[in-house]
Amino acid sequence: MNIEQPGRKHLTGAAETTELLRCEYRMITWTVTQKQRLRELNAPLNLQNAAFSSNKERDGDFREQEIMLVKMGKERLNLLRGRGRRPVLCELESELVKALIDAGFVQVVTPIIISKGSLDRMSVTEDTPFYKQVYWVSGNQCLRPMLAPNLYSLLNQLNRLWEKPIRIFEVGPCFRKDSEGSAHLSEFTMLNLVELGLSEEKCPQRLEELAGLVMKAAGIDDYSLVPDRCDVYGKTIDIVAGMEVASGVTGPHRLDTRWGIFDPWVGFGFGLERLCLVREGYQNIKRVGRSLKYLDGVRLNI
Repeated sequence: MNIEQPGRKHLTGAAETTELLRCEYRMITWTVTQKQRLRELNAPLNLQNAAFSSNKERDGDFREQEIMLVKMGKERLNLLRGRGRRPVLCELESELVKALIDAGFVQVVTPIIISKGSLDRMSVTEDTPFYKQVYWVSGNQCLRPMLAPNLYSLLNQLNRLWEKPIRIFEVGPCFRKDSEGSAHLSEFTMLNLVELGLSEEKCPQRLEELAGLVMKAAGIDDYSLVPDRCDVYGKTIDIVAGMEVASGVTGPHRLDTRWGIFDPWVGFGFGLERLCLVREGYQNIKRVGRSLKYLDGVRLNI
């Protein structure tokens, strides 16, 4: 006995062929040029993956969507003019700086050009993969690929001058020959923070507290802490919010004695562009990085 499903037509012969053809028509998608344009205009993924029953329907819908997306982009750009709005990367930096200062951290500013010796002390030597990602200015100097060497150096000196705990942070550009992709930049912005002088048993809890402090200031509630490893520090605790946005480490660590550090500590390195990417829901990190093509997430060729 054949039992038809409620609300479903039983098709045979010519009717079934017609239905199959109708479904095939729905497989018409955007042209390569149209899809690229939609990506540039930050169209949502469901729109980028739309299907149509005819080329005429597709092209008509494309014209309507392009007009709407261009209008939205221009409106966002206009908010930058005379209304106190700043690019999202700049706003995020200000929010994080305020949150950390309110929490008792001291902001520092250190050189962008660092010595080869500083990298050596971080175990970044010519026989390591990380070394190949460094931008060298000369034989003995490079653009910093991370902020950690400079913070280590400052901690060594501040340890003589300040009572513990010592809490410092820096926000600034870093440079790394990274792989191409929607989540990678060769020039990016790091927030590194470190707190020195805790009891060792309190370090894991403090790391979680600092993760919560920064993520709350960034406006991101949905994240998790995930154990991982990296070439420089070995074991890390990563913050994952759809993608990795930060890595945390606790000390004492094998690198510490090279910098004259002997007390327990906790530290995090956050990628600000990745935080922006998650917060804004963008699909391409280039929208929020330093750019001549984008401003505040908007492609300028609109």
